[in-house]
Amino acid sequence: MLTTDIILTWIHDFDKKISEKKDYLSELDTPIGDGDHGNNLARGAEAIEAALNKETPADATAALRAIAMALVSKVGGASGALYGTAFLEMAKTSRDTTKTADLLAAGLAGLQKRGGATTGEKTMIDVWAPVVTATKGGQLTQKIIDDAVAATKPMRATKGRASYVGDSSIGHLDPGAVSSGYLFTSLLEAGGAK
Repeated sequence: MLTTDIILTWIHDFDKKISEKKDYLSELDTPIGDGDHGNNLARGAEAIEAALNKETPADATAALRAIAMALVSKVGGASGALYGTAFLEMAKTSRDTTKTADLLAAGLAGLQKRGGATTGEKTMIDVWAPVVTATKGGQLTQKIIDDAVAATKPMRATKGRASYVGDSSIGHLDPGAVSSGYLFTSLLEAGGAK
């Protein structure tokens, strides 16, 4: 269950990880993208913190919506639209249920609809999909997250900016997959994966 407290603990920790890893994320993005993934997400992290400090969300739906709006309004590139969409879909679904697996499944469906990607195309979907499956079974572990992120390295990108470099994308971790890994590590650490 994603209570308001768990959501806030989760997202504050994610924002901290993004701020600490922004240079690394942008380095990952340099050979296969625009080189700005880390900086863009760090801007989003600051916007989320500002929004949540301004007004404490009344419930889980308000918290997820505030996160989504901060991401959509402040993050450039595809990552803002994609992460924002995922949190917006989670916010909509949270009106009916706060089960973690259901919320993450809604986020994944939003990502797939927005970006048109599926597994095996070297995108954040390659982390979200196995995480959603594991969460549905109550089996999410750090190893599942780490393995999903690592699995993007040998893939050839066929979606998004990385697809422009074709075979040169092979051998690089997908930056969106790595940042999604941080997102789910934070979720695990917050106790929200149950």
